[in-house]
Amino acid sequence: MSANLMIVEDDDRVRAALRLAMEDEGYDVAEAEEAEVALRHLRDHGAPDVVIIDLMLGGMDGFTCIREIRRDHDVPIIVVSARDDTHDVVAALEAGADDFVTKPFEVKEITARMRAVRRRMQFAVEAAADGEPELGTTVLDEHPDVPLILAPESGTVHRGDEEIHLTLTEYRLLCELAGSPGRVFSRATLLERVWDQGFFGDERIVDVHIRRLRTKIERDPSDPRVVVTVRGLGYRLDLQR
Repeated sequence: MSANLMIVEDDDRVRAALRLAMEDEGYDVAEAEEAEVALRHLRDHGAPDVVIIDLMLGGMDGFTCIREIRRDHDVPIIVVSARDDTHDVVAALEAGADDFVTKPFEVKEITARMRAVRRRMQFAVEAAADGEPELGTTVLDEHPDVPLILAPESGTVHRGDEEIHLTLTEYRLLCELAGSPGRVFSRATLLERVWDQGFFGDERIVDVHIRRLRTKIERDPSDPRVVVTVRGLGYRLDLQR
């Protein structure tokens, strides 16, 4: 599957290394040294299939750029940054990133994560095209006026007549939980199944994406009833009847 990639990185050497590695993986690569340049490119040419972005950029920082991208696009975003403390990792994920890689890094780690992203992208395309989703339409919350409905065949989630816009990762996470209502999924299991990279993923990623998912699908995100926490074990999806 041919895919387009944008690299937002102000270090020429890092950007060149990433470009060469991603071109070897079959991507068509666009580059930007600054966040403002990247955002103009998205406005003029539309969103790529994947974005790789540094946090420390001249001018607008990476956190702000991610939030700006997320306002209009659900494209997968991978952060590559030397800022590796817990606050920065969580802040990047909360801003809308899907994954976080710490500098210095091995190019093979980036290419492995990109292959995982491509598998998720291919899964979404094939599920919509072949009419054989991994689970059927599911009513997650039978609210009498605005039911919450997951429809994998069309790749959508609706509350009443309004479509809820989820990122690819949020959507895959919801589908995984909804595939087995009432089952408790550990963070490690969700990381391996949704991100396809349990061997080097960070479980904090799961917690942050669960929080973001709740803000979109729960009636009251501060008191979640659909995606619930099972203390010490993980997460469970409860159908609301």
